[in-house]
Formats: sequence, C-alpha cells, structure tokens
Amino acid sequence: MSEPIKTTEAIKTARTALIVHADMSVLSAFQSSFVSKGYVAILARDLPTALLALTQHFFDIAVISSRLAEGGDGWPLAGVVHLIFPKAFVGVLTPETNVLTLQAAINNGVTQIFDAASQPDHVVNTSLGGQQAASIKPSSEPGTSIH
Repeated sequence: MSEPIKTTEAIKTARTALIVHADMSVLSAFQSSFVSKGYVAILARDLPTALLALTQHFFDIAVISSRLAEGGDGWPLAGVVHLIFPKAFVGVLTPETNVLTLQAAINNGVTQIFDAASQPDHVVNTSLGGQQAASIKPSSEPGTSIH
C-alpha cells in the first residue's frame, strides 16, 4: 500500500497575500514585493475573481484597490475579507483620504488605508508590520490608520 503524500512544512506555514487591483502592472509590482518577502501572492483583477480566491485560500494579508470596476466597489470586498479572516491585515489603496473614505474604511473593518500612489514596497512593509503585530497581540483596539 502506498503511503499518503505528506505536506512539507514550508507549504503548511506559507503566508498568503491577496492583491486585488484592476491594473496588471500594479498587481505585478505587488506580487514581486510580496514574493520577495516570502509570501505567496494571489492576484485578482476583478470582484468575481477575488471572491473565488476567498473560497480557495486562507489569507494573512489583503491589499485591495477601492476602485475595481467602478468607484468604491473595493470597500465591500474589504469588508468581506475582514469578516472571513478577522486576524488578517486588510489594506485598501484609495485615491483620496477624506472623511467619506475614513468612514468607508471604519465601516468595512479595514486595518489601514494607503494613498493609491504609494509604492508597493512601502505598502507591503507596512502590511507585514501590521500583520505581525496582530498575530502577537490580540486586537483589543479596533481602528483604521492612514498611510
């Protein structure tokens, strides 16, 4: 009888990041940055693909554009990610940081908002720091920060 295939330790402990953005060049830049930090990057260009990815993977980090097909459609996706993976770092890339943006971030459980023009390395490094802090201490202080 053959022995069952054993999963390697590297696969068991692989960290995963969901990146959702309509622009392929932005997705590629984020993928490179996350992979260089040892993460498996799952990419989605639209809402249906992102929802499919949520059914297939466990995510430690999600970076989502607030605008996928139309303005503001990334916020509900961020809320869904937060509900499914409450310990995950959820960052949203947004073109503006006004009161309505902050309200959307808070209402959807977003960990942090980033200016849409932020460099991928900055977003990834901040996300990794936020995700590690969340895994060390329980989240007793909910809130959203701006970067």
